[in-house]
Amino acid sequence: MKINVIGGDMSPREIDEYIAYAGRKYPGRQIRQLDIVIDGEFVDIKTYFKDMDFQRAYRSADYLVNNMDKLNDAKQKEFSEKERHGVGEDE
Repeated sequence: MKINVIGGDMSPREIDEYIAYAGRKYPGRQIRQLDIVIDGEFVDIKTYFKDMDFQRAYRSADYLVNNMDKLNDAKQKEFSEKERHGVGEDE
């Protein structure tokens, strides 16, 4: 992770606290870079994230799941019997 401290000096302990704060604020996201901007007594944090691979989402009865295993047997059967439509393909 790249850390930039802008506008002043900061101890390694303070930097570690801001890294931990960003990790708690954005759980499940991989942080690529933090810009810690010191403005007098105030600190602004700019957070940059690593690109994430898109995961397929399944829509069923107005809710989204990212894994078919989370659906009950009836919904899994419904999806297996559903007609698939191509996206951007010549059919």
